[in-house]
Amino acid sequence: MPSYTAPAKDMQFLLHDVLKVSASDVPGYGDLDQGFTAAVLEEAGKVASEVLAPLNAVGDKEGCHLENGVVRTPKGFDAAFKAMKEGGWTALDCDPEYGGQGLPYLMGTAVGEIFVSANMAFNMYQGLTHGAYSAIHVHGTAEQKAKYLPKMVSCDWTGTMNLTEPHCGTDLGLMRTKAEPQADGSYKITGQKIFISAGEHDLAENIIHLVLAKAPGGGEGTKGISLFIVPKFLVNDDGSLGQRNSLSCGKIEEKMGIHGNATCVMNYDGATGWLLGDLHKGMRAMFTMMNEARLGVGLQGYAQAEAAYQNALAYAKDRLQGRAITGVENPDGPADPLIVHPDIRRNLMDQKSFVEGARALTFWAAHLIDRSHRLDDAAAEGLVSLMIPVIKGFQTDKGFDMAVAAQQVYGGHGYIEEWGMSQFARDARIAMIYEGANGVQALDLVGRKLAQDGGKHVMAFFEMVKAECKAHDGDDRMKGFTDALKLASKQLQQAGMFFMQQGMKNPNAALSGSYDFMHLMGHVCLGLMWTRMAKAAYAALDAGAADKDFYQTKIATGRYYMARQLPACAMHLARIETGADPVMALAAEAF
Repeated sequence: MPSYTAPAKDMQFLLHDVLKVSASDVPGYGDLDQGFTAAVLEEAGKVASEVLAPLNAVGDKEGCHLENGVVRTPKGFDAAFKAMKEGGWTALDCDPEYGGQGLPYLMGTAVGEIFVSANMAFNMYQGLTHGAYSAIHVHGTAEQKAKYLPKMVSCDWTGTMNLTEPHCGTDLGLMRTKAEPQADGSYKITGQKIFISAGEHDLAENIIHLVLAKAPGGGEGTKGISLFIVPKFLVNDDGSLGQRNSLSCGKIEEKMGIHGNATCVMNYDGATGWLLGDLHKGMRAMFTMMNEARLGVGLQGYAQAEAAYQNALAYAKDRLQGRAITGVENPDGPADPLIVHPDIRRNLMDQKSFVEGARALTFWAAHLIDRSHRLDDAAAEGLVSLMIPVIKGFQTDKGFDMAVAAQQVYGGHGYIEEWGMSQFARDARIAMIYEGANGVQALDLVGRKLAQDGGKHVMAFFEMVKAECKAHDGDDRMKGFTDALKLASKQLQQAGMFFMQQGMKNPNAALSGSYDFMHLMGHVCLGLMWTRMAKAAYAALDAGAADKDFYQTKIATGRYYMARQLPACAMHLARIETGADPVMALAAEAF
């Protein structure tokens, strides 16, 4: 059975060497000294390795079962969920006014990675609740917050978001779910939603569904959509649970992966709901959840790759196969371990350099979200908004690739369920699809985010990259990083110019290259992160850091990414500059 150990040392490096959190001006960061963050990450790691990881294969094998309208979760999930609640892990970065601990979102992100790596399907029950909590916290009335948030913070009640319907996924303007206003100010919600993660289960006493529906007078398309709070059990004025609402789980989907999480078809048959936020402004309220959810899904991409990498590395060090081409390295054994072979090294370095770069990008984005929320920093908000489709799309694409690469290290054993490696690939696969399929992320990036606020956020990003490179002029140690980053950034800018020049004349020219642009930008982002990590590692070595091996390994891993991965930017640019013709040449009937 695969195992998992939290990468706490690498997280500490990002928090304190790279982001320098305790010296930051973000409110709350001053409390994040090394001893405190180490204690939090250590305890989260214990829960992950001792409680959650052993249940990962259990959830995969048993799955969830619908019995008389109730979804039964896999054996051990209920006890583990209680342990998470009792440990306060569900409340880590929530508002203290509603029972939360008030830690920065960055710390919630770090702990979230640990739990996702250990058991992605299990973590979704609380992860989705956090998204629903955030939407109510931002858009709810004082009464709604007081009624729902304390129980959601503790996860006595969990939460969901209900968008997709059988006939519409991305195109929410086609939505048919209706909301009929009632005399008492409530609404009757009628319709069917599909692909609802944790839509029904036996882990919480109530489930608070946030449901998109069309209320009268809103007009066509997404302009007519509103967001409603629709609890499984109605909540009385004193906070106690009342009667069962008119909603039910019609079925649970049989899926490729995340078997431990119940993916439900939800039927609303005149269920009682209450408006969340402004009437006909449901998309705005839902996107409060969506940006958080998309960063969380981008995290899932590299977190699954991290777990897969850890096991592939252990296997490569243990499995004896063949002899090193340069001479015997294990003279006392019949063969050398796999890790002596260059192609295995290449495979593992691909994984390691991606995971550590993606972690840095995600932590930096979480830091930007903290700046946005705690300092009302509009520049940070604009920058993270630009980054969200890159983090979600690029990291989940590459995260799946790396999970498959880890499986490859095992050879035939990787294809055998007994070894557990296929679960990482199967679980990682959904991250490329839900919360907006990656093709949609690419369209969002090119079609909306590049031009947002007159393009000032992407220009600020380019200036940030330029300043990072310029800061190391004359430092020969950093030349391998800055030269590669300068070239990749120029290629990204060249792709952007192509879109500007061609896009107005032929929008398909931009859209045909949008997916390549998302990956090109993803590589530049990780190149920026590796440059910053190298700078921090050199600074630690110059200061006489005790653990020289850690920092030297960090630098070598970064050099690998810059030398072996960043050149992909040239390929993506070449594809983009072919325009729409190769993509759109065939008529539909010619396929």
